[in-house]
Amino acid sequence: MKSIYLDHAATSPMHPDVIQAMIPVMEGTFGNPSSVHAFGREARHIVDVARDKVAASIGASDKQIIFTSGGTEADNMALIGTAIARKEQGKHIITTAIEHHATLHAANYLESQGFDVTYLPVDATGAVKLEDLQGALRPDTILVSIMMINNETGIIQPVQAIGELLKSHSAYFHTDAVQAYGTEEIDVVSLGVDLLSVSAHKINGPKGIGALYVADHVRIKPITYGGEQERKRRAGTENVASIAGFGKAAELAMNQRAERKAAYQQLQDTFVSELEAAGTNFFINGDTGPRSAGIVNLSFPGTNVESLLMNFDLSGVTVSSGSACTAGSVDPSHVLKAMYGEDERVTNSIRFSFGYGNTAEAVAEAAQTVAAIIKRLTKGKE
Repeated sequence: MKSIYLDHAATSPMHPDVIQAMIPVMEGTFGNPSSVHAFGREARHIVDVARDKVAASIGASDKQIIFTSGGTEADNMALIGTAIARKEQGKHIITTAIEHHATLHAANYLESQGFDVTYLPVDATGAVKLEDLQGALRPDTILVSIMMINNETGIIQPVQAIGELLKSHSAYFHTDAVQAYGTEEIDVVSLGVDLLSVSAHKINGPKGIGALYVADHVRIKPITYGGEQERKRRAGTENVASIAGFGKAAELAMNQRAERKAAYQQLQDTFVSELEAAGTNFFINGDTGPRSAGIVNLSFPGTNVESLLMNFDLSGVTVSSGSACTAGSVDPSHVLKAMYGEDERVTNSIRFSFGYGNTAEAVAEAAQTVAAIIKRLTKGKE
């Protein structure tokens, strides 16, 4: 039985060109980029080239890119680093109830340090409302952090409109663009963001490497201490091979963005159409607003997450819930709870996400398998 991987929002397979870009670095470039000798200069050149590519992919300059260990560190740095740097100007931060835990847990930490955090709600659309943000803004608000695309539902947030709204306020604007990177056009200037997080392994690059865009005017304190790497903003010897892979992945994503987005949307449409053709009872969570081409979150009435995940996996369909797995149990998704409250959708929904390596034939086969499982699990419950 060959598994069909439909969990690209969790992580994506590395592109062969990315692997080929990394191999010679791992085999022959072991110098420390901070060293001034020839070995160090060779490594530094690789880092500089990759930095240029990552910067170009979001409309930034090379000096505005900080390489991190991934999206989590980038989000932590954006929240904690700016909060510490600006605490004399205020201690109020605004984020949303549907952020990735990298943002939410950083906000929770800041609350323990005396900061006041407002968590904006969402309704069944899954999107933040501008009027809620406007109502939450205060003179002492120093940071607003709202993701670009939700990692569980694929709902696209009104980031550009938020950027426009915040032009008249002194608060920094951070967006977690990890799920948007690679399919959505991102230009940090036109978006009006001051900080933006991305991660390589969501765009067919290596794990353990990401980046934070920091606008020139932004004050940010390091959250790690040691050397003076990354223009004194992030200590630690650079991961040269992974940075090279990230650069290649960013280049591929930028050059193929429109084609990828169209292909992933077609795969999503194929999957949903096959379920409909099989007479499957399901609902699309957040189906009224704009959604990512690569993510669809489906509710299957009369089922539960644990049973769905187990049966899909045993049948070769690899997916995930948006829920956290703790001690063998699956907790309800905080995103779906924010959207639907105590509705059964929070315990019967699955995320399907599409990407590199998926074919229309495989996706159709996966949908047929899912349909058969849902029919078996709900037999007699209609």
